[in-house]
Amino acid sequence: MFNRTETLKQYIGLYPVISILIGINLIVFILGLFPSMQLQIMYYGVANNYMISQGEYWRLFSAIFLHAGFLHLLFNMFGLYVFGPELERIAGKLRFFTIYLLSGILANVATYVIQPLDYSSVGASGAIFGIFGAYLALVYYTRKTMPQFKQLILPLVGISVMMTFVQPNINVTAHLVGLLIGFLLGMYQFHPKRLARWTKLRNK
Repeated sequence: MFNRTETLKQYIGLYPVISILIGINLIVFILGLFPSMQLQIMYYGVANNYMISQGEYWRLFSAIFLHAGFLHLLFNMFGLYVFGPELERIAGKLRFFTIYLLSGILANVATYVIQPLDYSSVGASGAIFGIFGAYLALVYYTRKTMPQFKQLILPLVGISVMMTFVQPNINVTAHLVGLLIGFLLGMYQFHPKRLARWTKLRNK
């Protein structure tokens, strides 16, 4: 399921939403390598709670596409590249994008509500954890028919949550809320009756 064997051309064709998201993150990161651009991108894009409180609500969105260094970018984009495709295939393009974006935005909203005004954050981690949360919803719905799926997903999510509390400088709020939002969206999107209707529509 998570073993990627496609060529780059095949991957882009099969998973266009993920490919576009990764492309945007890479472009923003590359632009940030230029000193003059870096200051502008970070100043206007970081999810700074004080700035958000002053009405700069776009930061709840823009921060999803900013990263604090190459390793931060690599970790998040690797997670999206490896774990996203199966969810995009199951949910479809629009529903996958909805899960990803809403998880990221609402994770930043929760960070704004819970953390102090001087708190700042960047990164797609909330959205990535939204993907994990959606997989948990699939585990719930397939717990009787596909027990092997549970054996694959639960350790993955467990390790990811554990690393949230072990690694320094992690937005714990965004990770946990992103996971919760993804799960709730997945419970709605992947209800067996709804999935059955999607299958019928796709087969027409």
